Amino acid sequence: MAEDKREVVVTDIKIPFWSMVVLMVKWAIAAIPAVIILMLIGVLVSVALSMLSGAGWHQHYWGMSRGWS
Repeated sequence: MAEDKREVVVTDIKIPFWSMVVLMVKWAIAAIPAVIILMLIGVLVSVALSMLSGAGWHQHYWGMSRGWS
């Protein structure tokens, strides 16, 4: 089985300029939903961690902020 392995080295890829432009625009458009999904996951994790630590809005504004008055 090990004798069937072959190494391949790519030295050049010929692709027309406008085909590359179209490909990169498609990648950019496809990245938008991915970023939105990652942001939603980040918000959910942040909210879950703040709820677990007890650092809610009530404690932040009424508990910790009264020290200056």
